[in-house]
Amino acid sequence: MNQPELFPTPRKVHNFSPEQRHEHVVREIHDPALPAQGFHLNIDSNDATARYADQLGLRYARQTISQLRDEAGRLPTIQIADHPDFATRGFMLDISRDRVPTRETLQRLVGVLETCRYNHLQLYIEHTFAYVGHDDVWADASPMSPTDMQWLRDLCGDAGIELAANQNCFGHFGRWLSHDRYNARAECPDGFEFLPGIPFPPTMLAPTPDNASFVDSLVREQVASFGARTVNIGCDETFELGQGFSADEVARHGRTEVYAQHLRRIIEPLTADGLQVQFWGDVIANHPECLDLIPHENTTALVWNYDAPDCPKVTPPESLRDPLARIGIDLEADTDFASRLAPFSESGFNHWVCPGTSSWNSLIGRLHNARGNLLNAALAGVDSGATGYMVTDWGDGGHHQPLTVSYPPIAYGGAVSWCASSNKDIDLAAVVDRFLVHDEARVLGTVLEQIGSVAHRTGVTAANASPLHAALFPGSLTLTNGEPDADSVTQILDELTDAIEATARPIGPQGNDIVEELSVAISLARLGAQNLAQTAGLEVASVGQRTSELSDLIGRYRSAWLTTSRPGGLTDSLAHLDAALAALRSRAGES
Repeated sequence: MNQPELFPTPRKVHNFSPEQRHEHVVREIHDPALPAQGFHLNIDSNDATARYADQLGLRYARQTISQLRDEAGRLPTIQIADHPDFATRGFMLDISRDRVPTRETLQRLVGVLETCRYNHLQLYIEHTFAYVGHDDVWADASPMSPTDMQWLRDLCGDAGIELAANQNCFGHFGRWLSHDRYNARAECPDGFEFLPGIPFPPTMLAPTPDNASFVDSLVREQVASFGARTVNIGCDETFELGQGFSADEVARHGRTEVYAQHLRRIIEPLTADGLQVQFWGDVIANHPECLDLIPHENTTALVWNYDAPDCPKVTPPESLRDPLARIGIDLEADTDFASRLAPFSESGFNHWVCPGTSSWNSLIGRLHNARGNLLNAALAGVDSGATGYMVTDWGDGGHHQPLTVSYPPIAYGGAVSWCASSNKDIDLAAVVDRFLVHDEARVLGTVLEQIGSVAHRTGVTAANASPLHAALFPGSLTLTNGEPDADSVTQILDELTDAIEATARPIGPQGNDIVEELSVAISLARLGAQNLAQTAGLEVASVGQRTSELSDLIGRYRSAWLTTSRPGGLTDSLAHLDAALAALRSRAGES
């Protein structure tokens, strides 16, 4: 029997007869006995009813009915029973490294999330909120203002999406600590060695009561500005903990206990006021006994993992193994969600699963890894009793990937968090074209799937990144293994060339801007592929020709950025491209 073209694919469909069409007015019936956010549709020659559990169930029933209608507004004979695997299906966009989207881009994103049945949104913030009295931190960042957040809250509300507050409160504080006014708050005010011989500026607040009060004031300013009741305080990747101010305390009590006690200082005042508080679970995961030090009520651990279970491991040089282990990085650890979730599920600690789009440090995506990671999170999250599922879209390394590159993983994450069993094998290209960009020619979805599927075929393995990105940005510190495969890289070059030509048409909202932004990203990835091809001994454009092409692309990149993103952060993002250009010029023997 033919199946209706619906997104997400419902968990149960019966008696679908597309040749039978009806002009009924659908009767909507509240049925609290249905699962939360669930609905039942029953359409036949006699009647059309939509039973729904709650307001979100009614929203999703209406969405499905809209997809079922033909051009004449008629409905087919069909029965559908549907409800989600996860009550909360969230998306988090990084707006701190370095891309802050325009309102038009945010509106486009909210429309995509609504279509994919997300009901929760966070904007990851380090320094890109216009906090009162802290202008020196955000002055050049084009930050989100309270008015922006109120506008976004209202937009999300109309789409059935909760907008949560987000402020990283422990690690990832470098944008603040680089200013003299805040530097004394750092664990290591003079910086630290991230790895031997690699100095880093300070990134982490010292675990003090005063710093806990300081970040509390920031979180509360966001909460007050747009009425958020859920807050993500971050607190991940506290790499230098114990290397400076807290060295003696860590020596006495241990790194994780000191971390947990400070986390408690931040959490307790917020939960005492009825806020739902989230924190990243990476630091605490290996020491579940410390979970007893953290308040359980109104607190959620966000358990992240960005590698698919079958992701090839990157073996670091022997000289880096111990330094990486000291800061909690094990590149050869299991990459399945089940092992990472176990400490939280076994202790009964409320938790969400947080996979990623795999778009960052890629230029054009890593769709093979994204699908495996997103599906594994959905399956393992259901098994562990996770109460939420949040897809993350980071901006590491300059946020060079356009938002459009993340459309396929956003769609897939929304679908498998709704119902993995019925959506794990969906045709992402078709979904993107029909439901997200409304491309009747069915071009853009195919292009996004094609370019997102080349990263794992180069012969090179890169840690949490695409080998094409690593090849374009030799100073990115991305760890890689292996050598480029000549035949595969040749094929990739051809596919990227075809993709550039295929994108040359406007599609959907911001159509021309989206096409140009994507074309620039593909062209940059192709330059990375050419660098790999040269390493493989293939004949490619000369280094001088590539230098000229990259110089032109930097100008196009600047213009394209300003059509979808605010100017703040552009200089920092361009600095990575300028460094790549300098590296090419050096190879060409230019000054």
